[in-house]
Amino acid sequence: MRIEIVDVGPRDGLQNEAEILAPETRAELCDRLAAAGLPRVEAASFVNPKRVPQMAGAEEVMRGLHRREGTVYAGLVLNEKGYERAVEAGVDEVRYAFPVTETFAKKNQNTTVADATALAERLVERARLDGVRVSITLSAAFGDPFEGAVEPGHVLGIAGRVAEAQPDEIVLADTIGVGVPLQVRELVRGAAAHGVTVGCHFHDTRNTGIANAVAAVESGATVLDASVGGTGGCPFAPQATGNVATEDLVYLLHGMGYETGVDLKALVEVARWLSGKLGKELPGQVYKAGVFEPVAG
Repeated sequence: MRIEIVDVGPRDGLQNEAEILAPETRAELCDRLAAAGLPRVEAASFVNPKRVPQMAGAEEVMRGLHRREGTVYAGLVLNEKGYERAVEAGVDEVRYAFPVTETFAKKNQNTTVADATALAERLVERARLDGVRVSITLSAAFGDPFEGAVEPGHVLGIAGRVAEAQPDEIVLADTIGVGVPLQVRELVRGAAAHGVTVGCHFHDTRNTGIANAVAAVESGATVLDASVGGTGGCPFAPQATGNVATEDLVYLLHGMGYETGVDLKALVEVARWLSGKLGKELPGQVYKAGVFEPVAG
């Protein structure tokens, strides 16, 4: 079975870093990830740079790419203006994300859950007309930083409405890293029952990210977000630390017999390169410990 990995390092991985990397460096990161075989790279975030200065220059990032055939370059958007910027900049895929809780929706993008859901439906329709892929992420699906626990039924109700619009996929995001495998299985199976491709986005805030990724693929998810080196975090969610490290996830999946198309050794070198650019040790483990080849079963 093949699992499609989306490296969100150039976007989610860098958006909460104190060290702000120039657009040309972020474009180089995308190039390096593509060269390592990542099939999809979240290259930029088309948000207000005043709110997220680490993501300023999204259009410059897209112009600076040395596009690799077979790699999908995606852009995150939070509203219709961001969508229009992303399409004009030449993304292959728009990834629209919105929180499933009212408080976070207001704080993160000044909207309501109902309005954000309606926008998801509208953007799916626009993307079809514009000829770009469209992915819808349900943020804080496993828990909210302000409201606490989120009922699975609430999340699946929103997923069902979004699925009716027929996006390319729905991604369930554990934005603050509170989820556990039991939740993952319920949400992935419930979302998949709507007949849509299901992906997951995990943060390793409480050391459950890898366990959740295993539960996700065993429950039917075929797409997983991850961030090279384990960088990441949401600027508007307190204590939301890094994503699952891409190289750690790839090591695990390959050892379990899944295919990803990613060159793990090359990916480890990307993590080391990024560590140097950020001037610090990153949270990922495999890039520090090294690749180990398991005995063929």
